[in-house]
Amino acid sequence: MANSALLVMDVQRDVVAIADDGSGYLPRLRRAIDGARAAGITVIYVVLGLRPGDPGVSPRNKVMTNVVRAGLFTEGALGSEIHDDIAPQQGEVVVTKRRGSAFSGSDLDLVLRARDIDSLVLTGIATSAVVLSTLWHAIDLDFGLTVLADACLDTDPEVHRMLIEKLFPQWADVVAVEDWIKTIAPK
Repeated sequence: MANSALLVMDVQRDVVAIADDGSGYLPRLRRAIDGARAAGITVIYVVLGLRPGDPGVSPRNKVMTNVVRAGLFTEGALGSEIHDDIAPQQGEVVVTKRRGSAFSGSDLDLVLRARDIDSLVLTGIATSAVVLSTLWHAIDLDFGLTVLADACLDTDPEVHRMLIEKLFPQWADVVAVEDWIKTIAPK
């Protein structure tokens, strides 16, 4: 697992406020982060950060136009900060992206290549957005992939279930946090 990184994606205050379903998502994600750190696996945080009134968003991009109109993900805004319950430790990398995929408009690929990382463990909110977009992008970049099923969350439980059970297993190992921790725990 030395060449792996755990990506914690879009777990920002406003997103958690919208998506958290009371199922214990943040404690499960915290467990995955703590397990990765204990096993020496790199933890990288990914956030969506937009300039106020973002001039880089085309009106043809329906989703991003609505995000800008709603004032979400504005750089420097309190709601755009990483949720306190899973905050990065000193020295952990925080990558800012400009679109859905963790790779879009960010230096994530450069950070991963510089650290010789060839395998990614995906977590985040939303399963149907950042996790799906990043998974597709990472497939094209030939990364090995694991998705932590219960460390991903979506506002639509049925979409989450379909992606986790039917689509993602075609391209990635899909496991629960506790099962993954058992495989990485120091012996």
